[in-house]
Amino acid sequence: MSVTDISSPSHADLIAIRRDIHAHPELAFAEHRTAELVADRLTRLGLEVHRGIGGTGVVGVLRAGRGLRAIGLRADMDALPITERNTFAHRSTHQGCMHACGHDGHTTMLLGAAAELAARPEFDGIVYFLFQPAEEGEGGALAMIEDGLFDRFPMESVFGMHNWPGMPAGHFAVHDGPVMASADRFDIRILGRGAHAAMPHLGNDPVVAGAALVQAIQSVVARNLDPLDAGVVSVTGFHAGEAYNVIPDRAEIYGTVRAFSPAVRNQIEAALKRQCEGIAALFGVEVEYAYRRGYPPTINSSAEAALAAEVAASVSTSVSTDARPSMGAEDFAYFLERKPGAYIWIGNGPGEGGCTLHNPNYDFNDEIIPAGVAYWAGLARRLLPASR
Repeated sequence: MSVTDISSPSHADLIAIRRDIHAHPELAFAEHRTAELVADRLTRLGLEVHRGIGGTGVVGVLRAGRGLRAIGLRADMDALPITERNTFAHRSTHQGCMHACGHDGHTTMLLGAAAELAARPEFDGIVYFLFQPAEEGEGGALAMIEDGLFDRFPMESVFGMHNWPGMPAGHFAVHDGPVMASADRFDIRILGRGAHAAMPHLGNDPVVAGAALVQAIQSVVARNLDPLDAGVVSVTGFHAGEAYNVIPDRAEIYGTVRAFSPAVRNQIEAALKRQCEGIAALFGVEVEYAYRRGYPPTINSSAEAALAAEVAASVSTSVSTDARPSMGAEDFAYFLERKPGAYIWIGNGPGEGGCTLHNPNYDFNDEIIPAGVAYWAGLARRLLPASR
């Protein structure tokens, strides 16, 4: 295929790319085929291409005019460890792995934008196309940053986009401030003293202490946070014992914490620690508490969110600026901790029949590809206007 052929891909061409990626999903930091596909297409477009950023990440560099101002546009490439239940022709060929979150579509839309901007470089400056590995829980964004992303490719701002089932196809949602929550984990081990279940007075029951702790944890949000602040603490595991007639000597509890602000995140972490210390004293058990921070909250900067909304409005007749943020998490947050920018949603359609994120019946809606490409290209041209 010639550069001319690839520089202006039709909608059908982009659908073929998207479905090829969908049929060959790869998990976090193993996106070798996908990364090579991306690098190959960018190279044939004439972009400067850098491989292996943060593991399997790819950065394409496109320059136009004489300007030195630069922006970053990011798409994620990894799939999920889910067995696909779809039966269409482009279903996953890898058992136990599928694109259940639309990263195949995100990658395709950004490739389409690279082709559009390479064919018509109507901007003045530098566009960095960031194809990121390992968004699904493994922190590929942080890996790219720690590999010198912002030092090697200095940019003023950075932008991301995610498809959103349940929102009309091709519509956009732009948030000023929080978009997605932080995602932390806690692990609690309660050490008591085992005994025969018929002689509980000879032991010190960690199950009873654990049950009290689970109940107490429910007050962390209800009685520690300002009612106008949002936070979630969910206990998702409670394990203890192996026999009907044995009081175990330990119990283990774990769960997740979500928040939209660093202050609330800190408040919840401290409150959980106090609950553990109180239960330990009340029941005379030893409580080991570990709090592990995951993705921070994804928080858009106001100026960049307003600009993203303007560009989205030039693409779609429907742009929401008052949609509720999601308690889901996104590692694009690491980029926004270091650079101003905006992470927006593009509607994927109704989400019927299991076509929701992280569902084995999910599939990206190919009809929204042109809108995504137009948004990315429009954003570059709006942020880096060509001199006249």
